Amino acid sequence: MLDQIKGLHHVTSLARDAVSNNSFFTRTLGLRRVKKTVNFDAPDVYHLYYGDEFGTPGSVMTYFPFPHAARGTPGTGEVGTTMFAVPKGALSFWRDRLASLDVAGLEERQAFGENRLAFAGPDGDGFALVEVDGDERPFWAEGGVPEEAAIRGFRNVSMRLRDGGATGELLRFMGYEETESRDGITRFAVPGGNGADFVEIETLPGAASARQGAGSVHHVAFAVENRARQLEVRSALMDTGYQVTPVIDRDYFWAIYFRTPGGVLFEVATNEPGFARDEPLEHLGEKLRLPKQHEHLRARLEEHLEPIGD
Repeated sequence: MLDQIKGLHHVTSLARDAVSNNSFFTRTLGLRRVKKTVNFDAPDVYHLYYGDEFGTPGSVMTYFPFPHAARGTPGTGEVGTTMFAVPKGALSFWRDRLASLDVAGLEERQAFGENRLAFAGPDGDGFALVEVDGDERPFWAEGGVPEEAAIRGFRNVSMRLRDGGATGELLRFMGYEETESRDGITRFAVPGGNGADFVEIETLPGAASARQGAGSVHHVAFAVENRARQLEVRSALMDTGYQVTPVIDRDYFWAIYFRTPGGVLFEVATNEPGFARDEPLEHLGEKLRLPKQHEHLRARLEEHLEPIGD
């Protein structure tokens, strides 16, 4: 069993409009845009990162907004809900705030002893806010949300699978422990994690497969401290029979990818070097940053990419 993984690193999803995506995460949810860059493989498409003040691993939601992308169809083989931690007692604030902004899909519920507020993103994305007592992780103080309600990072992701057995075994191999199982949902936690410590598997044997599109999670990334720990994880996964990509430099972290038995794409990403590697902390996410291989396209891209505001 591995012990290098320390919780979630980031979650990357698809969208159809960069302007509404940016507005939702920075204005509605009060997160900081910590990086404005482009898709490595499709540089005419933004890659937008939102998180806490520093872009701390375990807090960062990222998006590829493909203009006019068709909306995805929910189903099995995907992350269905991404959940953010908020302080105890904050859900009444968020219920009123999201309702006043006409956010769809609001539903209060309880699960695993936690109060949750489910809601939908601009493309029907599945989200929830979860009340967590004593979460001392940093937050973005300039997002228009008071400290007593501000998002502290991820709490967990929930995957919808036809059969969760093999993916559950994978999570155990990755260092997660099964903590509870009820109502067809099994919860796993990584000991000594970064706060974004939980993964849930919802088993839906008869459900149709998801069709990826706007509003779908593209992949979920798990955090390791550095490249040495990442190579240890890669070697162990390959020894177990997984087909794992070589290490890829993503400018703000190094990444490896592999497909899980349930169909969800997993990434293992390093905490180093972080989002301040190419711009000062106080100005994160303000200017367009380009991967070095695309820098020669700057003039064309700045003309092509739609301005998204602050």
